[in-house]
Amino acid sequence: MTQGHLGKSIAQLSVLIQSGSLDPVALVEESLDAIRAHKDQAIFTRLLETRAKEEAAASSRRLREGRSRGLLEGIPVAWKDLFAIAGLPTTAGSIVLANAEPAQDDAEVVKALKAAGMIAVGRVNMSEFAFSGLGLNPHYGTPHNPLASDVARIPGGSSSGSAVAVAAGLVPVSIGTDTGGSVRIPSAFNGLVGYKASRGRYSMAGVFPLATSLDSLGPLCRSVQDAVWVDAAMRGRAAPDVMRASLDSLSIVVPTNIVMDDVEDGVAEAFQAGLARLTAAGAKVRHAAFPAFDRLFQVMAEHGPLVTAEAFAVHHRRLAGPEAERMDRRVVARTRLGEKITLVGYLEILKARERLIEDTAGMIGPNELVAYPTVAHVAPALAPLEADDELFVSINSKTLRNTLIGNFLDWCGVSLPCGTGEAGMPVGLLLSAPRGRDEYLLAMAMALEDIVAG
Repeated sequence: MTQGHLGKSIAQLSVLIQSGSLDPVALVEESLDAIRAHKDQAIFTRLLETRAKEEAAASSRRLREGRSRGLLEGIPVAWKDLFAIAGLPTTAGSIVLANAEPAQDDAEVVKALKAAGMIAVGRVNMSEFAFSGLGLNPHYGTPHNPLASDVARIPGGSSSGSAVAVAAGLVPVSIGTDTGGSVRIPSAFNGLVGYKASRGRYSMAGVFPLATSLDSLGPLCRSVQDAVWVDAAMRGRAAPDVMRASLDSLSIVVPTNIVMDDVEDGVAEAFQAGLARLTAAGAKVRHAAFPAFDRLFQVMAEHGPLVTAEAFAVHHRRLAGPEAERMDRRVVARTRLGEKITLVGYLEILKARERLIEDTAGMIGPNELVAYPTVAHVAPALAPLEADDELFVSINSKTLRNTLIGNFLDWCGVSLPCGTGEAGMPVGLLLSAPRGRDEYLLAMAMALEDIVAG
């Protein structure tokens, strides 16, 4: 992995930049050089070299003149290939959009982070059209998990390049999207903090959709504090408004159904060890069954997945034409399943979702977070998944199982590193809260992350 400044957190870099010890121009050059020299050229799909150098020069000038825009001034950021960048087509990890009409303007959140002084260095790879939790991409290549030392392992998806870019020390933060786990899964697989904000917390203008009832955004980074700083800027705040909380009143509820089914031994051990450390630090931990978890999978089995219905609505014309031949066959097969979901079935899913959200909210106390493993397994080997479509479908389903619960129930969530499992690969502990409780979730996650990590 790349060393130097880029392996540091945003907070560490900010101290150096604000003190004058590190110039944004030098930092951006370091990032661009590291990206170009890295052995894995599947991480980035597009370098924004000219833009990055111009933004870095402007940032450096502001600092010299005493006009810093705040904590994020001069910090490099990478964008998942779903966010509109002015002058470029938004390709969404697909070659069928390579010649699409260029965006007239940046996505709103891209504008927001630029306004905070951050510097866009490039676009990163992803599962095509964001429709997989594994991160494989046959068009631009699959980024390899940089923490694997035995065999090539998957990065997780769909924000694959986002996670690998940070874990490999190429940028300190990347912004991803999360419809069924696409921020939290790759964060867990790569030993990072991944924050999925409540749906609607940020503007979705200029973000290529997968399923609008589920789509949300968030950063993949090295600490919760970094996530808090980026969250504030993405909402147009001049400074963060979330402070580290006290553990005094915290209660954690651990579900007893679904989320621990078929969990790898190493994942279970790392998760339980993280819980034990939280208990020792004073957090109250209780266990409870969540009937809504069983019910939501029953709804999916009866009517089909909500994400599939809405993804088919986005892509149905594409799937009916010649473009389908140039798409990832696995994405095509999964998306076409949405054609079988009737309008009545779709409306039944939405009605059941509202009821389950309400039922579950009543089970979570005002000072309570839900905790369970982010993913039931560590990042698996890449080669078998590329070779066997049935295995791909099976592992994709298992990978998404725990995180999609939060999307369906409209929760916000933070995946924290909590240890390692098989082959020394990272394990994530997922903390979740009902929609709109982001401030409490982030405040508590700041207080808990070092304890969880051990």
